[in-house]
Amino acid sequence: MRRYRARQRAAGLRPVIRMEARVPAVSAGLLTHRVLEARSLAMHCLAAQKVERNPALLNGVRRRLAAWRSRYATQVPRALDEWKAMLDRSWPEIAAFITDPGERAVRLRQSTPFAGVLSASERKRVYAAFRP
Repeated sequence: MRRYRARQRAAGLRPVIRMEARVPAVSAGLLTHRVLEARSLAMHCLAAQKVERNPALLNGVRRRLAAWRSRYATQVPRALDEWKAMLDRSWPEIAAFITDPGERAVRLRQSTPFAGVLSASERKRVYAAFRP
């Protein structure tokens, strides 16, 4: 061990006495929020897989969005307008968007029309995997 330490010193290396994590402190609330975002992303990835296997599910998503939009007379929330524009695109573009970890996709996943695509058991499995 002495020869090993002597070689390390000769190489200009310092011995490590204790390990210190240089990770910025993350509050419990922020950590919980990140877990919830990851859970939402996982659920949308599963939904994208299901729609890929059964494209008819996308029609149900579009009908759900239309029903939500019909509840508002003239003041439709901006998020629903954004979903409408997104769902008018091709499936590969929609799938890429709902599985995107970007800021806009994270924001829109909070009011998703893909809510009914997953079964109760699939949602339960994802919730069990992502507990805050």
